[in-house]
Amino acid sequence: MADIDVKICGLTSVEAIEAAAEAGAAYAGFVFFEKSPRNVVPREAPALVKHVPKTMKRVGVFVEPSDSLLERAIVAGRLDIIQLHGDERPERLKSLKARHKVEIWKAIPVSTASDLERAKRYRDDANLILFDARTPKASRLPGGMGIAFDWKLLNKFKHKAPWGLSGGLNADNVAEALAITGATMLDVSSGVESEPGIKNPDKISAFMEAVKAV
Repeated sequence: MADIDVKICGLTSVEAIEAAAEAGAAYAGFVFFEKSPRNVVPREAPALVKHVPKTMKRVGVFVEPSDSLLERAIVAGRLDIIQLHGDERPERLKSLKARHKVEIWKAIPVSTASDLERAKRYRDDANLILFDARTPKASRLPGGMGIAFDWKLLNKFKHKAPWGLSGGLNADNVAEALAITGATMLDVSSGVESEPGIKNPDKISAFMEAVKAV
């Protein structure tokens, strides 16, 4: 199988960042969304991102953010990538990419095959599409809840834009997820936590070892 890039998302501590880097993750994810237990406010970001090594890219995760929040977070977090997790339209992605000169990732909630078709409208404006599990309607959070979707939907799926897999991944099921989907990029958050918002270095290490063993 080709090399697999992993993003450890929802980092809130130096210990977690160092664990992700040591384990070989390609991306460090920071959530800028106040309803999330993993929320980082822009003023906190510099103290965290200075511990991200040059071997990792910094990803900011947002849900329908204001221009002000984006601008503050991009500067404070020295972000390489913006990941949008709300109902942002393709025109919004195009505008942000032109204005900020960063990569744009778009998360797509998936529960049925029709959701995969919906992703096609973003293929010209997103650098990467992230297929994530659709969360319950009553939830305030668009992700990070340990919920997986039917990975068989992605079996032999062809998408013109690069794409990644998220939702419910952990050290115990990641080999199966890769075997079914053929994903070359993975995004994990709750699957490497001891409780919501608290990353567990041992779980980060175990997840990365499971990926490398595939």
